[in-house]
Formats: sequence, C-alpha cells, structure tokens
Amino acid sequence: MKSSIHSTALNQLFNEARTYNEWSEKPVDEQTVRDIYDLLKWGPTSANCCPARFVRVRSAEGKARLAALAMEVNRPKILAAPVTVIIGYDLAFPETMPKLFPARGEAMRQMFLQPGLAEVTAMRNGTLQGAYLIVAARALGLDCGPMSGFDNAGVDQAFFSGTRILSKTSFAVWDMARWALLTRATLD
Repeated sequence: MKSSIHSTALNQLFNEARTYNEWSEKPVDEQTVRDIYDLLKWGPTSANCCPARFVRVRSAEGKARLAALAMEVNRPKILAAPVTVIIGYDLAFPETMPKLFPARGEAMRQMFLQPGLAEVTAMRNGTLQGAYLIVAARALGLDCGPMSGFDNAGVDQAFFSGTRILSKTSFAVWDMARWALLTRATLD
C-alpha cells in the first residue's frame, strides 16, 4: 500500500477547499491551464475512454457569449473570472479508443458503438473528468467555482457546433481569490 499524502495537501485539495463566488483580477497564465490538463488527463475513466472535452473561455467576447447563456446569478461570475472552462462530453469518443487503449482499443471501440452505451459512458466519465479538473486546479494552488444552470443547447451551438460534443451541466472557474466565502455546511 502507498503512503498517504501530507495533511497539508489533503487540506488544500479537500478539507479546506471551498467553492468561491468572486475572483481576484490576477490572470491565470496559459502554462498553468496546460498544467491543469496535464494532471487531470491521468485520472482514471472506464476503459480509459476520456470523453471529456474542455473549452477555455478567456476573451471578453467569449465570456459575454457564455454569460448570455447562463443563469442570471452566474453571469457576473463568468464575466469576472480570468478563465472559465466549459466541460463537455464527446459522443464520438469511441473513435479514440484504439489510441487510448492500445491493447484492446478496437474491441472497446466496437463495444462503445452499441446503441446507448456511448451516451451514458461519455456523460458519466465526462463528469468524472470534470471533478479531476477541480482537483488538479486545487493541487496547483488555484481556487474553483463550479457552476451549473445554463442553456445547454445554446452552449452546444455556440461552443461545440459541428461536433458530437454536448455540454455538461457545469463549468469550472479558476482563480486565486480568498474572499466572498459563504458559511460552510457541516457534512457529518
């Protein structure tokens, strides 16, 4: 059995981690965003299917487009965040199985082409990869503000048009803010 990670790391990832509602104006550089992906991509998924797709929204135009499709309460958060990531899941992921699972990739591709199996697998594992994104961001010292509540069809059209990618019900926002915290509930 491997040893546990230090309590400081556990605190950063889970025990003291919070959902933030406001962000500082400090930018999140592109290398840090790439580092987050380089961590989250190693998180396990069913048969290593990795169906999540991530769209980083940084520009004022992109933020405005996304904010217009979000619930009213989330619009200011999207507009203020340095980076917002839309998490989608790709229904065409079976085509990547020969690369992602070389030992049995073609068999996995055929299996996931069965009616209904790709959809449920992509939705479940895309959600799992969204959670890995949050943990990876926290591991690198960033704060997260996951959000849900937006026009999925509108987001799909605006950001995933021409693909078989569907948006999930949340997108994650990162930054280094340490304020605007609400009272934390106990989960005992």
